[in-house]
Amino acid sequence: MELQVQYQDSSLQAKVQQLVEKNWFTRLILTLILLNAVLLGMETSAVLMAQYGTLLHSLDRLLLGVFVLELLLRIFAYRLSFFKDAWNLFDFAVIAIALVPASGPLAVLRSLRVLRVLRVLSMVPSMKRVVSALLGSLPGLASIAMVLLLIYYVFAVIATKLFGAAFPQWFGSIGHSLYTLFQVMTLESWSMGIARPVMETFPLAWLFFVPFILIATFTMLNLFIAIIVNTMQTFSEEEHAAERAEDKQAEALEQRLLHEELREIRQELKLLRAELSKEQSDR
Repeated sequence: MELQVQYQDSSLQAKVQQLVEKNWFTRLILTLILLNAVLLGMETSAVLMAQYGTLLHSLDRLLLGVFVLELLLRIFAYRLSFFKDAWNLFDFAVIAIALVPASGPLAVLRSLRVLRVLRVLSMVPSMKRVVSALLGSLPGLASIAMVLLLIYYVFAVIATKLFGAAFPQWFGSIGHSLYTLFQVMTLESWSMGIARPVMETFPLAWLFFVPFILIATFTMLNLFIAIIVNTMQTFSEEEHAAERAEDKQAEALEQRLLHEELREIRQELKLLRAELSKEQSDR
């Protein structure tokens, strides 16, 4: 009896796994996620909430129920292996946050319901590849970030000593200098807003700002982009290599099957020939 129940449970698990892997099921959940994103945006409108607040909250709870059901189906389908995938853990955390009560010390987490929209990243393969590439580039980005931080610190110390007394609002301390240099690096009003006023007091200040922009903006930031692009290219090449390996395995399997069929046909022909020769000898 236990074996029969276990077999039925395994059969049900296989059916549920087939269901959650269907393309139409994935598209349905993706559509509901996008619909939920629209509803969350509508909840920010005081006018819409005054007129349709009850309806919007009801639809939000209904969609949350669908997402919880979908999550339970996937957990049932994959069991413990579900929690071995980082994307599945992300989906689980996002749904769990949405279930936090609206009152109490954890009520602030309710504002994170909008994170449900990010589930799109785990369901669209192209977006998933981009995020995976970004995460894969973090070690290289960390090294460049450390170099950039050192450059920032050196220039901040120099700026504080050179311009701190004359422009305390920009360079009065290390903290002020770091923030100002960040503004300069983003090229946000760096010339008319910061560099030229400083140059009115210190005419040679361009010798400070121009090298900083060349190093921080045009060199270091481009290195960030280069590492991300290189990582994405590596991910793409690995995917293509994996696809080629799968194709080769499929071809090898087909060839083995063909060889086996040929051997069986040859054996059958030998048997037929043996039977024919035996019949002829009997005659």
